[in-house]
Amino acid sequence: MINNWEDVSGLVALGLLSIAAILTVTGVETVAGYEVLDAGQWAFGFLAAGNFSLGVLSAGIFSAGIFSVGVFSVGIFSIGIFAVGPFAVGIYAVGFYATQQYVASSEATSEL
Repeated sequence: MINNWEDVSGLVALGLLSIAAILTVTGVETVAGYEVLDAGQWAFGFLAAGNFSLGVLSAGIFSAGIFSVGVFSVGIFSIGIFAVGPFAVGIYAVGFYATQQYVASSEATSEL
């Protein structure tokens, strides 16, 4: 089964925003010292969404955090066109996951 991670990144961003909306509606304003929901041009929060977002779960064009989704994403779990992190998935992905996938596919084609 082949997954197109670029298509999934939009769904992940919507999922993160849904989680933030649920936490906000229930009255949770901060988690571990971070604002739960921060959205805007420059967003910083637990669930941050914006053009330039920084947080634990961040979604945006330029996002940095533990779980990042965006065009340029940097984090432990990064999904984006340009992704950097230990488990990075994208067209230009740098990370342990991307390296392992490349090695596995190379070994599979060399066995043929």
